[in-house]
Amino acid sequence: MLKKNGITVDNREEMKFDFGKGTLVVGKQTADKTRYRKWLLNVQTNDLTALVNVQIPEQETAYPDAAVRASLATLAVRATIPDAEKLSLLPFTLSDLAGFHIENIIPGRALMLVDTPDGVPTDNFDARMFVSAFDGGPTENADHAQFARLTFGQIVGIKDVEITMSEPLRIGGQSGFQTTAQAKDMKTGADIMVAQWLRFGTGGFMQMIGMAKTDGWPAALTRLRAVRDGIQLK
Repeated sequence: MLKKNGITVDNREEMKFDFGKGTLVVGKQTADKTRYRKWLLNVQTNDLTALVNVQIPEQETAYPDAAVRASLATLAVRATIPDAEKLSLLPFTLSDLAGFHIENIIPGRALMLVDTPDGVPTDNFDARMFVSAFDGGPTENADHAQFARLTFGQIVGIKDVEITMSEPLRIGGQSGFQTTAQAKDMKTGADIMVAQWLRFGTGGFMQMIGMAKTDGWPAALTRLRAVRDGIQLK
């Protein structure tokens, strides 16, 4: 595979880390008429694979093999990542998590919050919220209602949906649209309530989706709104 990508291998060695074993491949590659010295490190752990790629123009002498190898030897895997660091990868900020835990983050795009005692994902959740920022969206207020219907129809994991409210509103000082519905959780069959809030801006929009079991909806809605109202684009 390396040869197919134009990489000539000069040396291959095993590297040991506290969290697993790795393979370091050192070689050369020509790209855009420039010849590079390359270091490719592959380390496997119990639940992930770390890939590190270093390349330097061959004529550059500031980074000899020994220096690069010493740097790669410091590779570490953290057992946990602080929430503040996870949230820093998003294009928006949240002033209030309202007691929710971070379930997952898509850097630069989206956040999933879950209401479980320890934050561990489970199908049997009391409430959860999805927040995402997108480019595009309607440019005219008159198109917000139709756009909201389309986006709500794309929400996954729910069935037997009955819309209970669909109306415009202001969110964070910007035009928005809210849709709420009764539904069933597709995995568990539990009766749930679903709310979608769209917040429109210049050149993009935010989609916020909240879900909770029907019997706990009033309390959950207060917390979901607290998260919604504390979101600001960077």
